[in-house]
Amino acid sequence: MKKNILIITLAVFCFACNSGGSSSEKTGETKSVADNPDYEKGLALTTQSDCWGCHKISEVSIGPAYKLIGQKYENTEANINLLAEKIQNGGSGVWGSVPMAAHSSLSKEDAVAMAKYIMLLKDEK
Repeated sequence: MKKNILIITLAVFCFACNSGGSSSEKTGETKSVADNPDYEKGLALTTQSDCWGCHKISEVSIGPAYKLIGQKYENTEANINLLAEKIQNGGSGVWGSVPMAAHSSLSKEDAVAMAKYIMLLKDEK
């Protein structure tokens, strides 16, 4: 009987010590930026648009790499709105002489989602 009580006590103790926290916290794993809903929405919107004709994730093309854009701007609401305005209205002079075309048919919400996506890419490995 004492042996059964000891086993049950040890089992409860082990269970209590092992509970709490997510498995990624326990293993030291970090979540991928792809797990973020802003990532999925922004990726879908940029894929549906003509963005990939001038931008790549890590390489400079006609326009700057998304990672470089994310690294240039601090991830704040003001900067996300600034980038969203540039996406909608176009721009020039920040990354060279080639102007970025306006995407005036995009809603403000979609342009913000695209800007959030770009900001997430700066941390992607």
